[in-house]
Amino acid sequence: MKPFPQQRRTFWLTAVALSVASAEVFADPAEIANLLPPLTVIADKQQQSIDDVSAYVTAYQAEALQQEGVDSLSKLESKMPGLSFQPFGQSGVNSPVMRGLTANFNALSTSTLLLVDGVPTLTAQGFENSLLGVDRVELLRGPQSTVYGRNAQAGVLSIYSNDLNGKELTRVGVEVGSRSKQGLQFATSQSLQEGRLRVSLAGELLKQDGFIDHANQAGKVDDRERQTINAGLRWLASDNTDLTLRYRQQEYDDGAMLWGPVGGERVLVASGTDSWNRSHSQTFSANLVHDMNADTRLHSITAYNQYQDRVQQDTDFQPIELAHIGRDHTLRTLSQEFRLEGSLGKSEWLLGAYLEQQDHDLRTYSKTPFGALDLRAQQEGEAYALFSNWTTPLTEDTRLVYGVRLAQEEVQLLPEGAEQQTQRWYSTSPQVALQYDLTPQHMLYVSYAEGIRAGGFNTLSPAVNFSVFDPEESQSIELGIKGQLNVSALRYSLATYHMNIDNMQVMQMPAMGVIYLTNAAQGTSQGVEASLDYYFAERWSTELGLAWNKTRFDEFVDGSNNYADKRNPFAPELNGHLTLRYEGFDGWSASASVVANSSVYLDAANTYKQEGYTTLNIAGQYPLNERATLSAYANNVSNQEYDAVGYQNGNVTVYSPPRELGLKLTWEL
Repeated sequence: MKPFPQQRRTFWLTAVALSVASAEVFADPAEIANLLPPLTVIADKQQQSIDDVSAYVTAYQAEALQQEGVDSLSKLESKMPGLSFQPFGQSGVNSPVMRGLTANFNALSTSTLLLVDGVPTLTAQGFENSLLGVDRVELLRGPQSTVYGRNAQAGVLSIYSNDLNGKELTRVGVEVGSRSKQGLQFATSQSLQEGRLRVSLAGELLKQDGFIDHANQAGKVDDRERQTINAGLRWLASDNTDLTLRYRQQEYDDGAMLWGPVGGERVLVASGTDSWNRSHSQTFSANLVHDMNADTRLHSITAYNQYQDRVQQDTDFQPIELAHIGRDHTLRTLSQEFRLEGSLGKSEWLLGAYLEQQDHDLRTYSKTPFGALDLRAQQEGEAYALFSNWTTPLTEDTRLVYGVRLAQEEVQLLPEGAEQQTQRWYSTSPQVALQYDLTPQHMLYVSYAEGIRAGGFNTLSPAVNFSVFDPEESQSIELGIKGQLNVSALRYSLATYHMNIDNMQVMQMPAMGVIYLTNAAQGTSQGVEASLDYYFAERWSTELGLAWNKTRFDEFVDGSNNYADKRNPFAPELNGHLTLRYEGFDGWSASASVVANSSVYLDAANTYKQEGYTTLNIAGQYPLNERATLSAYANNVSNQEYDAVGYQNGNVTVYSPPRELGLKLTWEL
């Protein structure tokens, strides 16, 4: 693999060259007018044009993502600049990294909030979606805790379904690919009672062989199997009242994580302990929208989210059983949100209340050469919040966006064999933004916002009496410009930000074998993010997304070690993609993407790392007839290896996935 600095230079030079070339072949603007359709997103929980949002936003249609083999959230790294995930290697568990911020898996929180049709996922466990029956995916960057609450510290990833929009459709998909990949999808959406009642059902079965060999057994140790079921019911009770009920379920029956020893032969283990992942997630939600009058709307979301994290993993990778870990968690969250939104004069306003209860059954067991450990605990929590957000025109070209959230959270931990502990926190999360229309097509904005990530208990650290860690807080200033050029043939967005991070949740090891989360650090994050969608000819377009970030500890002392000026673990300094797309006659299309990520460190000392990499992804689509479409993709064409070497305090290598080829046939019945 080339050193990353050389890859980075190549990436930037390619981007510049393509931009210059596109300018040379730019077609008559009259021929390409309006090739970029208007994009509407749900920012600050209100529908608005992407060009009117005072934040850096990326939005994709899910169908286009699936055609390129994007069937999980971790694969969004190749499409959304600034978004990445910690290398972990377990299906169904993802800890997002954005603007240099991320959360430890054991903290039971995330730095970026996941919303699926308004239902929040607050932990890395269950931070996943197969994008089945989905309309679009939106990524809103920067602190969003004013409207979205805790764990929206660095941004919000939102997923919206398309199955109950009144269009009757039945679709079947069959997929085959590398390592005996087999996928079957089914989705139907129907209208009843003259459109007043709409129902939907979708399912998916996906199987794929692994790529990690066992020295003493046949087959691969990391096979994957996933089952997904989505069901929906929408009742248009009247012209003013709309009720949607949803149920989602996802099950995993996997082999081992993508783990191996440090220093051994790549993708080879000799584990004597069975490794498996039998996790399960399900959500229920009721979404009610009622227009009270022409200017006021009531919105209610009731949701139950449950994730069963059931996994066992060998950690010595030897025939003799020396070390392994396991989890048997059941995480339950019941939430209720009420929102009123409307207009007052020329101002648009939003008022809301949020209530939440958590009930987690936690079990973590492990074995090492020094003995066995089986930790069990029950953790309960309650959260309450009031929030408001307003948009007020100051002049014809200037608007002020402002809001605040007042919140209280209480968490109780009852470890087996130890005393109950209770901790309560209060928080205030304001935001304010000034928008100025330079022209009708270009907007400049400056914003200030505060974000918060939940606190909790060290449920895996009896040596420190399961000590508490406080919420992590951030304060961000952002300056951005966005708009369109050349008769809507080009859409761009550029943002720069500076963020202070207080009470950083970091791992400390004051003594051998004693590791726990504390708030021992302060930090600073700053960066630049840019995106460009450009139709430089009637059927040719390019897409460029880049994110540069510098996150450093200002203060962090761990025993005799001073980590000031060290990089925050798992935070890349540069990532992005460059895509060239051609849309041919009769509906066929082809695209090629270069994806680049810089190296990340795996620990606060910046000792262990995952090297930077550049990959090439290509995809194509061809309509066989009016109802059948054939699509193909090749991800990581050059089969780049970018393992995370030294995970888990230097003891584990997390393998990067190999090249993947796939073919998918879709019928509309």
